[in-house]
Amino acid sequence: MPSNIALNPRSPIASMFKKRSSQSMSVMASAASYLSAVSQADARARAHGGTPTSTPALSLSSSVTASSEDTVLNESDDNADGLALPLNPPTSEQVFDTLHSEFGHCANENFRYTSAHPAGAEVKPFEEKEPPYYILLTTYLSYLILICLGHMRDFLGKRFNPKFYRHLLPYDGHAPLNSDFDSFYTRRLKARIDDCFGHPITGVPGRTIALLDRTSPDHNLTQVLTGTKTRALNISSYNYLGFAQARGGCADVVEEGMRRYGVSTCGARLEGGTSELHLAAEALVANFVGQEDALISSMGFATNSTIIPALVGKGCLVISDELNHASIRFGVRLSGANVRMFKHNNMESLETLLREVISQGQPKTHRPWKKILVIVEGLYSMEGTMVNLPVILELKKKYKFYLFVDEAHSIGALGPHGRGVADYYNINPRDIDILMGTFTKSFGAAGGYISGNKSLIDRMRLRGHGGTYAESMTPPVLMQVMASMASIMGVGNGPVSVPRPRAPSLLPSWMQLPPNMADGSQGRARLRRLAFNSRYLSRGLEKLGFITYGHSDSPIVPLLLFNPGKMAVFARMMRTRATPIVIVVVAYPATPLVTSRVRFCLSAAHTKEDIDIVLRACDEIGDVLDLKHLEGERWPLQRIFDNAVELVNMQE
Repeated sequence: MPSNIALNPRSPIASMFKKRSSQSMSVMASAASYLSAVSQADARARAHGGTPTSTPALSLSSSVTASSEDTVLNESDDNADGLALPLNPPTSEQVFDTLHSEFGHCANENFRYTSAHPAGAEVKPFEEKEPPYYILLTTYLSYLILICLGHMRDFLGKRFNPKFYRHLLPYDGHAPLNSDFDSFYTRRLKARIDDCFGHPITGVPGRTIALLDRTSPDHNLTQVLTGTKTRALNISSYNYLGFAQARGGCADVVEEGMRRYGVSTCGARLEGGTSELHLAAEALVANFVGQEDALISSMGFATNSTIIPALVGKGCLVISDELNHASIRFGVRLSGANVRMFKHNNMESLETLLREVISQGQPKTHRPWKKILVIVEGLYSMEGTMVNLPVILELKKKYKFYLFVDEAHSIGALGPHGRGVADYYNINPRDIDILMGTFTKSFGAAGGYISGNKSLIDRMRLRGHGGTYAESMTPPVLMQVMASMASIMGVGNGPVSVPRPRAPSLLPSWMQLPPNMADGSQGRARLRRLAFNSRYLSRGLEKLGFITYGHSDSPIVPLLLFNPGKMAVFARMMRTRATPIVIVVVAYPATPLVTSRVRFCLSAAHTKEDIDIVLRACDEIGDVLDLKHLEGERWPLQRIFDNAVELVNMQE
């Protein structure tokens, strides 16, 4: 175990995140003043030693404010004091339209990768990597000790301190408010590590995030805000393409949309509660995913839970992956259809089940099923695994079922054009009957969509509960969706195999995107940055000896902790480093009992140096907590840093 591990929050290692002062700055009036600020920041950086690696985060956006804690000069001052910036700096003539704290500036074209499945290569099945037996044994023992001590505390507490157990005991003629057994896990495990969940934040959840510091005087029963903030590296948000920005082209389009339509759903209404913006957004979504038509919803969870009951009912069969999202499970329950599950991403299990259900028919009567619907996810958010779409489409041709693909996490994050798993595998999206996705991840907005052929979508408009009972999307959200999606597509940019209209005809005439967004160059750059970051972190962790799950192209990288006690320690040690890092830890019941994990969520907003910081932190903490159990060749940390491009481009 190394002896110089930085465990103290006041470690002498230079921090890249510091509390900002409240200095104000006047708005720069000309390009010359911008370049002058660049030169001054460059001189300050050189005075601190070393060659500067990037220009400061300057913005030509109309949304720059005159006084803000995220002002340009304050940020460039932080950069000079050690904020990690990219290699191969851009020239001083280049001016960025984003803040470095929101979207990291990286001009090195070597730190790019195209997300695509190699043509003709076999899709490898998902394989769980097993830890040593002593890890599993100690994990089970820890749960056993927790359960024994928890029941002992409950037994004594109910008799000697009943006021703290009032919600579990009959009171004043009423039954207990909560079940003792059902709430046991929440009270005895989650309550101990509540400081690792639901941390309040402020500002934009971009490359960095501002945490509202808090403390607990009563062992996490209550949390008290201290009034201070901490800027931390954000590896916990589904901001895959970095469009969660307060400044830039998308933000300017949203502002202009609010001036024209307001902020409520009442603006520019047409019949049926639908506005011209909704029609334009649905046409743009259909164009983007390569389907005939699309239907948008104001909530991603509600998209699944209200559309699935409109697709299937009694006499129908839903075949679902065992790790499908809760919204899918909820929608299937509402539908009244029969449901069968197959092992996660296991195509042999799926085919065996298909043969059984088709040969046996409906229960009791053995009549043929009215409809068989197979539901899978494009990218599974807890495992980081991708659906084996080529094999599923082969089974679809053979057994004649309908296919529903939930692309909540894969749309905008996978494929050379960002169009999800069909794009990643170079498959015509119209071979899939129903494509569902959300705008809450890659597009930095809210809501979801369902797409398919026009007759199907028209039917869903009438039968889906979301269209009848849910509220409409607000104009600002629609503007964000359209601007970010158009930025990924470019003007008329799309696969030639799928006929599609040109993008300008789908956008309002007043919506003028910056040139690098309109031509799609910014979207392509973000996709390639995300792909590089995903592969670099995943493969870097493996070379350090950690057990990870998922595909190397997945922006979700689960690192296995196994023991539940290590979750809290890992999260706290990451958050209290000299460079604070915000992560997500997950345990039962969201995962199997013995596979507690931390999920790293990568973004195009992260730079290569940000990933280096995460790898260094994991390396040090992994030694302390005994987390390195993967068999195979291991690389020293510096070798990983120096050979990042080679590591990313290495074929599996």
